[in-house]
Amino acid sequence: MARKTERHGLIAQDLLATASGVLVGFVLGLVGGGGSVLAVPLLVYLVGIKSPHIAIGTSAVAVAASALANLIGHARIGNVKWPCALVFAIAGTAGAALGSTLGKQFDGEKLLLLFGILMIVIAAFMFWNRNTEGDVSVRLTLHSAPKLMPLLLAYGTAVGALSGFFGIGGGFLIVPAIMAATGMPLIYAIGSSLISVFAFGLTTAGNYALSGFIHWVLVGFFIAGGIVGGFAGRLAAHRLAAHKQALATIFAAIVAMVGGYVVWRGLA
Repeated sequence: MARKTERHGLIAQDLLATASGVLVGFVLGLVGGGGSVLAVPLLVYLVGIKSPHIAIGTSAVAVAASALANLIGHARIGNVKWPCALVFAIAGTAGAALGSTLGKQFDGEKLLLLFGILMIVIAAFMFWNRNTEGDVSVRLTLHSAPKLMPLLLAYGTAVGALSGFFGIGGGFLIVPAIMAATGMPLIYAIGSSLISVFAFGLTTAGNYALSGFIHWVLVGFFIAGGIVGGFAGRLAAHRLAAHKQALATIFAAIVAMVGGYVVWRGLA
């Protein structure tokens, strides 16, 4: 009887992981980022992973895979400025390696509390930053490198460190950082950011895997859900392109509410 109950519990956990993956993939496909911010709270409070560190490591693998799938879709329609994106990602990967090393040494419950605070800060930034315009022609060339390269390296390293420390893909940190560094429009920043989301997630996942902080079975179910959700999200984004800012505002409110819940749980 006990084994049967345990088996049913594992099946329920797998289904919840798949559903969480669908939601995260949908958000990544719909607004180009932010799904990773929800991944850790979903794994801890919905799926029931007891260790915050295992939740972070597991989400890092799943989010990296979802970001790669969405990157392919954006690249096909020309929304990726590769030179800028690659420099940002390389700098951020070094930061993510450092940040994830520090994150593993941090108390798990305190890490969740700080994570919730970060979610609220991200939500506030998303709500107030309504500027989606930019320079479509911006390129990283020998002529523009003296101006763009230092900014890409600085922003990339800082965002990568935060991404690694909190175990998130960092899409809603990366997008505004790339826009600030280069002045490119929002749609190109979204596409370009997915390279960094993939790279940061992979770096964080590798670091956590070395310490055994990944639940590989749940990773598989999460990724499967993420592929389905990502396809649906990109389809919805295409149909609702005219309401992009409204969608971003709604999602900012969701992130703020989840962040508030995480902070409340951490304090309680």
